[in-house]
Formats: sequence, structure tokens, C-alpha cells
Amino acid sequence: KVLQDRNSPDGVRDDTEQGLIDTETLINRWHGVDRLGYAITPRFAPTSTEAQLRGAGELAAKYSDVWIQSHVAENLDEIAWVKELFPAARSYLAVYDDFGLMRERAVYAHSIWLDETDRQLMQSTRSAAAVSPTSNLFLSSGYFDYLKADEAQMLYGLASDVGGGMSFSPFRTMQAAYVVGREGHAKQGQSLSPQNLWWQHTAGAARALGLAGVIGNLQPGCEADFVVINPACTPLLARKTAQARNLDELLFAMIILGDDRLIEQTIVSQAK
Repeated sequence: KVLQDRNSPDGVRDDTEQGLIDTETLINRWHGVDRLGYAITPRFAPTSTEAQLRGAGELAAKYSDVWIQSHVAENLDEIAWVKELFPAARSYLAVYDDFGLMRERAVYAHSIWLDETDRQLMQSTRSAAAVSPTSNLFLSSGYFDYLKADEAQMLYGLASDVGGGMSFSPFRTMQAAYVVGREGHAKQGQSLSPQNLWWQHTAGAARALGLAGVIGNLQPGCEADFVVINPACTPLLARKTAQARNLDELLFAMIILGDDRLIEQTIVSQAK
């Protein structure tokens, strides 16, 4: 259930109070059922009134184990619009904090145009960034700053973007993230390692979601969701991966040349 009670087209714009009632009803109906988890979802700050954001924050406080998901700081025009709508807020990100929407399990897509204070706020609240590199490249939104995110010790994980992204493929997403790291910070010489990219898309994303030890790796006790990969699935990949001298070279070859043909089998665990 997306919350948006202003600046939205007819047909998707909701009533402020009813949207919050519907959200709480869905939390009580579905959150924690089998493997399901609910996310309180303001579309993004410009499409919610202060009353709706305040209500969403109250729900987030009442149901501390549900997720919060929205967008922040994707492009400069959006930031200027938020400043007009919320002139008292220190920054775009601070709007969410002002209404109690930053805590562990709060996930904000993009998070490109953050300053140092914003990054510290992300770190201190244990909120996370969902980095969407294919979308950011396609829309020319900007580059996520991995160096400054790491310096601030803020949480982030790789993600695809349903609306603006070019692919749901994890290989395309990792490829785009590598390009972002190189292009966005060429002067700093940043180059994301293949192991780091795979970690961002698995255990790193799980940690960002507050699900470390539940999903994202094959450690004992985790839910066994995984794919079986064949690194020789095409003649070109077979040639490239056969020449790999170490794990990084093997992983990098699959990032650069991989697609859905890499996946031989998908295993999904059953809830216990």
C-alpha cells in the first residue's frame, strides 16, 4: 500500500486518514505470516502531507519490526521541490527523520545527493540506502558515493528499480554499480572489487534490510534461498572463466558477461 495524499494523479491519490487505516490493516493481516513482511511506504516526501507522514511515523513506532521504504535525494530537481514543500527541514533526508521514519529496517532508495550530516544520520539511525545503479545511470540522476558512504559506516545494498531501472538481473546491476564506482569517482581511483559487489547484492543487502543471519548467505540457520550458477554456460563465458586465476577474476567475468543463462537452478526454502 503506497501512501500518497497530494501531488498525485486521480486514481492513485489516497485519503490521508484512510491510507493510514489501510496500512495498519495490512500490517495486522500480513506482517509475519509465513515469510511475509510489511513495509510502510510513503511514495516519497513530496507526495505526502505532513499529516500523512506523521501518521506513518506513528505506525512505524507502534510496529517496530515492520519495514519503512521510500525514496530520497535521487536528483537535484527533486531536492529543490522538497525544499519548497518542507522549508523548515534541514535536508530532504531530514524530512523523514522529523516524522519518525528513520530507524533500523528503514530503506531509502537512491540516496545519491546526501551530505556528510545526512550520512551520519543514516548511520546513527541504522537506516539503509537501496542503491539502484541501472536506474541512476539511465535517468542521469547522479552517482552514489561509495567512498563517503563507507567513511560514514552507513548501511547500503544493491537494488534494482522497478520503475526506472533497466533490468532486474543481479549481473546487470553489479555491472552498473562497477561503472558507477569508476565513473562517479574516477579522480579518487575507486574501483569496487568483484567480491564486494557480490556481497552488496547478497549478505550486504540482507544486513541493510535488518535480515543478517536470515537471508543473504549459506551459513547454518539461514533460509536456503540460492541459485546454482554455471560459469561455463556460454562459449564466451567458458573461455573467460577458464582463464580466471583467482576468485575475483571468476566473479568479475560473470559480472561483465553474465545474464540469465548463468542460472541453472533456483532453490527456494520452505518456511518452518
